[in-house]
Amino acid sequence: MEKPLYSIRMRSSRSERHISGAERLAQPEGLDALAAEMVRRALQHDKGQADKIVLTLEQIDPSEIVHLSLPDIRTVQATSVDQGRAAALSLLAAAGVNADAALNAMDIMSHGAAPDGDSMRGAMLIDANSGRRLENDRYRGVRVSRMDLDSSAEILLKNVLEPAGLDNTHVRDALVLATKVMHAPGVMAELCWSDDPGYTAGYVAASSLGYVRFPMLKPLGEIRGGRSFFVTPGADLPRLVRYLERQTVLVDRVGRFLPDERWPQ
Repeated sequence: MEKPLYSIRMRSSRSERHISGAERLAQPEGLDALAAEMVRRALQHDKGQADKIVLTLEQIDPSEIVHLSLPDIRTVQATSVDQGRAAALSLLAAAGVNADAALNAMDIMSHGAAPDGDSMRGAMLIDANSGRRLENDRYRGVRVSRMDLDSSAEILLKNVLEPAGLDNTHVRDALVLATKVMHAPGVMAELCWSDDPGYTAGYVAASSLGYVRFPMLKPLGEIRGGRSFFVTPGADLPRLVRYLERQTVLVDRVGRFLPDERWPQ
């Protein structure tokens, strides 16, 4: 009989402001250690110590898990935030996103996508042609959940990332999330940069591009960031949101690590 599998999720906040989150899939014997690790992460975050930490554990039916492969990974080296964003806009256009829609999403992320000018807790859904926002809740957005790396794939990924100095939770977690989003029905591309003040990197991801990382997509110290999912016009939004928030995904294969590129090219 196959062992049960659990989704363990952490969300932390301070004075109702989101600070951090984490997602893992684990068998019962691994839950204690993961729960302790997630609590430490919430209490030692760059954005401050949480005053509320919520852990959610949910049993998963192994037969419902979708197995995916990580995309190819490359880094585009730019010498400034402006150059990094110009490169990101160029790649979004190459993935089929309307230039004005991409620029509008980037501007919203820069100024805080939530109605109060803060970062959203989840992602924006953006019509890839018109640039219109499609998410129902502009504070919460859409929360991508129930995903993880297979243990053997995690070892392979660490071996790939470590020589480039990229073996950290920011990169690994982003890769897993981007992989799930890349396979979402109706998503054309993703733009992301962190709202952590000490982390300036971000990425563009699409099935036609792979995962393209930029070391500088926001100024150091900036606390606004987030994710924009560019959606094909006419996409089935309930089906898309259901996949992003409810479908369990396990990434068990690793793509190629490609040479760095320079911008401007």
